[in-house]
Amino acid sequence: MSTKPTTTQTGAPVPSDEHSLTVGNDGTTALHDRYLVEKLAQFNRERIPERIVHAKGGGAFGTFVATGDVSQYTTAAVFQPGAESETLLRFSSVAGEQGSPDTWRDVRGFSVKFYTTEGNYDIVGNNTPVFFIRDAIKFPDFIHSQKRLPGSGLRDADMQWDFWTLSPESAHQVTYLMGDRGLPKSWRHLQGYGSHTYQWINAAGERFWVKYHFHSNQGVERLDNAEAEAIAGADADHYRRDLYEAIEREEFPSWDVKVQVMPYDDAKDYRFNPFDLTKIWPHEDYPLIPVGRLELNRNPENFFAEIEQAAFSPANLVPGIDISPDKMLMARVFSYPDAQRYRVGTNYQQIPVNSAHAAEVNSYTRDGAQRHHFPPATAPNYAPNSFGGPVADPELARAGSWESDGALVRTAATLHAEDDDFGQPGSLYRDVFDADAKARFLETLSGQAQAITVDDIRERFFVYWTNVDADLGAALRSAYAGDATAAA
Repeated sequence: MSTKPTTTQTGAPVPSDEHSLTVGNDGTTALHDRYLVEKLAQFNRERIPERIVHAKGGGAFGTFVATGDVSQYTTAAVFQPGAESETLLRFSSVAGEQGSPDTWRDVRGFSVKFYTTEGNYDIVGNNTPVFFIRDAIKFPDFIHSQKRLPGSGLRDADMQWDFWTLSPESAHQVTYLMGDRGLPKSWRHLQGYGSHTYQWINAAGERFWVKYHFHSNQGVERLDNAEAEAIAGADADHYRRDLYEAIEREEFPSWDVKVQVMPYDDAKDYRFNPFDLTKIWPHEDYPLIPVGRLELNRNPENFFAEIEQAAFSPANLVPGIDISPDKMLMARVFSYPDAQRYRVGTNYQQIPVNSAHAAEVNSYTRDGAQRHHFPPATAPNYAPNSFGGPVADPELARAGSWESDGALVRTAATLHAEDDDFGQPGSLYRDVFDADAKARFLETLSGQAQAITVDDIRERFFVYWTNVDADLGAALRSAYAGDATAAA
């Protein structure tokens, strides 16, 4: 173990590598957490011009129609019965670069932009309902472990599993990743999730916690390891091509949009921390409620202008919707716009694909590189003013809020009864995977064990999966021992 302390870029020791500074366990992330801000801001500027994560992707435009009635939970215009909104959906891989094959085993990004009458609303999610970590202070480290070694420029199983086995909260997402979700047949054949917990506010000011689900009407289909490997060699753009050609044939893919809604006070003593991104809410506790239907029916006219320059952010909210005490979400609200300003430009939200299509923009922002639009010279450029400039309206904004205990802490401690890192992934493996899925899972993990070259990391790998399920851990050890004997 290293005895050297982690420091800031100016050499000052940092208080934690794992926990950002929050007001209480479920409270607001403090902007004055200097190391968190330094770490995320530096991370957002590591590469140009492609995205640091989710670099390889594609997408299309479409329409969302609200077919259900959730008006008792939110005033958001986009979700009122019968409302119709233009949308943009971008799919992506997480770890690969622009030229990487679509069919590498990976989590798939699922990001939706709703061009609503109240402004643009973004849900920036994945094809899994959870994520690898629960605190954004670890996000740059996680992505570094999945990318390439600085010396050889090669991806490395040792550093991937080193990070995962030292971060037990990753077990739920890694179980999804190494299972069938890691190799979908196409972007059309996967589920989407908002993953985070969000807040909805109704007309009476009542607050609710909510999770988004997008269920594919094409079905959920997978690729085998060998099939995915063959496609990667034959057509690195397999997913991108499939989506484009399906829409050109007018085989428009669609997803049913549903939500889980938790009453505000339930979060205080729910059996899992409802704001932990590594956890799900079981459907028997909070059933799915239909909201609407999302269909993709128009390919981009120019891929670069409308897909590469598309900028999504969980900070893009509308009245009646807000964030939650999810530590990852609070940091993403800062990190995503910061990354977009660096990647696309200071005024990236004035690029047509990112601009508000169905709402009027009244802002006091001024100047900056690549400014496209500006108010008349006679308009006031400050607030408050007495010359008729726009005025903030808290009633119209209908922002959310929550309570906290007020203490500034760095912790992952929780008061929720069933919060452990291996319970839900164990249930996923035992209760959701069928026998065939378990066999494929064991085959995939056995291959991962063979790729690890450091004995200590391999031993932690076996312990990690034994903690998920004891029989699975034993089977992995047995398979590895058999492979080693055969090789000898």
